[in-house]
Amino acid sequence: MRDRLRSRLEISPARYAQVTAIALAALSLIVLTGAGVRLTGSGLGCPDWPKCYGGTTPPIEFHAVIEYGNRLLTGFVGFAVIAASVLAWFRRPYRWHLALFGALLPLGVIGQAVLGALVVKYHLAPGLVMSHFILSMMLLDAAFALAWCSRYEPWQRRRSGDRLSVWAVRALIPLGQLTILAGTIATASGPHAGAHEGQLVHRFDFEGTGTLEWVVQRHATIAAIYGVAAIAVWFLLRRPGADGRALRPLTLVIGLLGLQGAIGGLQWALELPAGIVWVHVAIATGNWLAMLWTVAAAGRLEPRDRPASARPEEPETRAPAPAGSL
Repeated sequence: MRDRLRSRLEISPARYAQVTAIALAALSLIVLTGAGVRLTGSGLGCPDWPKCYGGTTPPIEFHAVIEYGNRLLTGFVGFAVIAASVLAWFRRPYRWHLALFGALLPLGVIGQAVLGALVVKYHLAPGLVMSHFILSMMLLDAAFALAWCSRYEPWQRRRSGDRLSVWAVRALIPLGQLTILAGTIATASGPHAGAHEGQLVHRFDFEGTGTLEWVVQRHATIAAIYGVAAIAVWFLLRRPGADGRALRPLTLVIGLLGLQGAIGGLQWALELPAGIVWVHVAIATGNWLAMLWTVAAAGRLEPRDRPASARPEEPETRAPAPAGSL
């Protein structure tokens, strides 16, 4: 009986890759809707949690509907990540690291729920709101790793012998993370702290009335360094003999960084209209996913004790891309 039930629950690699792609898409969407909640001033649209004004449905009021709608979407995200986590155990062939990545997702969603409750309880304290967003980005890391690794068997992608290129690509990750962190501090210092008119919400003010401008200048500087470093790595990947597998996604990273810079300048010139700020956040999310793609495409390194001459000259192969996959 147990074996028959297990055989019915078994899932193919192609089907499991589709499940992980849905989980990644759902987690990306919740980042964007969460930003929408903040930028519409709906962070306290429901002043209690998990109910809204003590009821199971929100009152017909703009901010309450926006906030409660984001909570409902969290339910779908929870379903998607639980499916990705549980089905990793029934994927055939079974791979332990997929089960590990999968287990991180529901834990992260639980953490998000706890942080969400604290954000409401403490009236959108900027440190808690920042933590909420940063945990979302960490969840994207795990979801991307799960979706990427589920598309390939361990032997299907050749390792890279180009250590300089691989490590140069990886070195862009902390610069990207620092740029995102500075961006969250800028948002927590500006007019979009998540509250609507009549609600008092604290903002960062460690530089007095000039805090926002001070943070935005630092954010722009870090983003510029990130962009210049990405361009330098792009040229490095184009040198003779380099492993250029990461060129295409890195080109996308650079393009999105340029677009972000233009939108960032526009939103500052227009005094931070909420719609343009949301676009800036959306592009930042896309840029981070592109950066993760770049690192994944660069591949793992060939062990040092295995010389290049000893490696078989095999073309890189890949699993068939299922519908809806990355």
